[in-house]
Amino acid sequence: MAINLPNILTITRILLTPLFIIYLLKDMYMFALLVFTVAAVSDGLDGLLARCFNQRTVLGAYLDPIADKLLLTSAFISLAVLKIIPAWVTVLVITRDVLIVIGLSIFTLRDIDFEIQPSIASKLTTVVQLSTIFFTLLDMKLETLLTVKYTFYWVTAILTIISGLHYIYLGMNILQDTSPPKNI
Repeated sequence: MAINLPNILTITRILLTPLFIIYLLKDMYMFALLVFTVAAVSDGLDGLLARCFNQRTVLGAYLDPIADKLLLTSAFISLAVLKIIPAWVTVLVITRDVLIVIGLSIFTLRDIDFEIQPSIASKLTTVVQLSTIFFTLLDMKLETLLTVKYTFYWVTAILTIISGLHYIYLGMNILQDTSPPKNI
């Protein structure tokens, strides 16, 4: 069955994203932090429930990364536009995601079968990106976490680059393995 608790949590994360942005734009940072935290927790919870109760679905395999990208992209772009987070971090995050989408598009256009399976580097990158947004929003009230926040910016940048390069490597291998043989 496609509609189950993990998928409902994923859809809820998608629906929370506009509310999160509205709170950001209205300078209601504590409400934005609360909504973002609920969305971030739902990200971990939906995967855990899907694995523990054997409720993995094809719909969930597609919706979960879309929900992640929607939330994180919206958060990074909004915070960069509001000059709360450095724009260079946002550029790296968005560039990696665009490269992944381009790679998936190439596979689809070339009719190459592939399975959507996030790597460990990608999962770690998502956790660090979520944490970066969390600590950035938390710091809006505390203003004492400057070192933690900037450490997260750099760790996010490094992991985003590593994860992006890893996906490029995997994609190039898949393309090479599916290339028609060359005539000599």
